[in-house]
Amino acid sequence: MAPSKPSPGPHHPPPPNLADRDLPLRSTGQPWFRFQTVGHNALYWGTEPPRRYAQRFDAPNGEYGVLYAAADPHGAFIETFGHNTGIRHVGQADLASRNLVQIEVNRPLHLVDLTGSRLAQIGADARLLAGEIAVARLWSQAFHDHQMAPDGICYHARHDPDRLCAAMFDRAALAIQSVGYLGTLADYAHRTLLADILNTYKFGLGPS
Repeated sequence: MAPSKPSPGPHHPPPPNLADRDLPLRSTGQPWFRFQTVGHNALYWGTEPPRRYAQRFDAPNGEYGVLYAAADPHGAFIETFGHNTGIRHVGQADLASRNLVQIEVNRPLHLVDLTGSRLAQIGADARLLAGEIAVARLWSQAFHDHQMAPDGICYHARHDPDRLCAAMFDRAALAIQSVGYLGTLADYAHRTLLADILNTYKFGLGPS
């Protein structure tokens, strides 16, 4: 039997010369979606108050805020309610606790594109999206501080690589035109959307 290849180990930090290289950017004026706790501001950048647990592309030491969203409600759902891998049900009370929010922008956002071949273009690989969070946060800071001043990062959802997500830096706040509160997925108006999401991810629906 041939020996197995050694594990690639953790992803490396951003290279010192990243600041001198062009970043692969995706420019898009599309709307973005996220779920936010009912009664809370939809534009939560993770700083006021600070997040209880750091997320993948948060600033290493709180130097800037980051807002997470998805390109469609399905992506927002699986990144919110599917966060604990292996749990394949969601309760009505959980659905009723979070508003679906639609974010519209007044200009295209310029996002560092971490999809497809763009990862290799900057000397990175998929471990950046699923490996150690501490390393991903260093890359986030390198992107944030780059002379191209991107508005954030776009990447594929960890739980559904067909869905596009964004981690927007707080400098993108000036580009946000409107925030629409669409209600919760427990609302009757979203029954068709909820049914499609549950079918897509084979989630069960429970009372709590």
